Amino acid sequence: MFGSSKVIFEFRGVFGVPVHIGSSILLLVFLFLSFGSSSTQLFYNAIFLGLVIGSIYLHELGHAWATLIQGIPVRRIMIYGGGGFCERTRSATPRQEELIVAMGPMVNLTIWAVASLVWPYMPEGLLMWAVNLLAWINLFLAIFNMIPVQPLDGGKLFHLILLRFTSPGMATRIAGGVGLVIAILWIPAMYLAYTKLGFLLFFFPPIGLHWQMLRRKL
Repeated sequence: MFGSSKVIFEFRGVFGVPVHIGSSILLLVFLFLSFGSSSTQLFYNAIFLGLVIGSIYLHELGHAWATLIQGIPVRRIMIYGGGGFCERTRSATPRQEELIVAMGPMVNLTIWAVASLVWPYMPEGLLMWAVNLLAWINLFLAIFNMIPVQPLDGGKLFHLILLRFTSPGMATRIAGGVGLVIAILWIPAMYLAYTKLGFLLFFFPPIGLHWQMLRRKL
């Protein structure tokens, strides 16, 4: 739903790759800023939102870089309310796909490592807080994206690794089965996260897709 949102802004980003901003990003902005009860809180929420969007862009830029260095043109990077994606002009081989998929979380892990090393040596204040927050955001993005469900990088990479050891049909069925279990458990897990921690994540693994993968003929 979010991925097909109307483009409201576009610019040419790093490596000359066009960047499109979807209209559903406005919903994300509204959700983040609606929790601010004072101008100070709104300011900090805006910084948090900016770091999240910037980290998502760098994640997708990692995918774009891995695509470009393998000679595959990139059509665009899309940033929207549900995250982002990197769209290329043609498909890649499984070996090429492995690097493309893995590079997004690797970028987040690199940012986390650098920010974690730097922030303790900064003077206390806004910058120290922001760099520390940047580290945690990117660690979360790296871990979250490596969950082995579609359409996350972890789900794609898990399927690609299985292709190295088994037939395409079996790889799809195994990946679908694992993803289906996680997708079913996701609902009570998100309920507990919200009731116990006040944490809400607007992502639900597609149960139907994983069921179709599991039922694929060998």
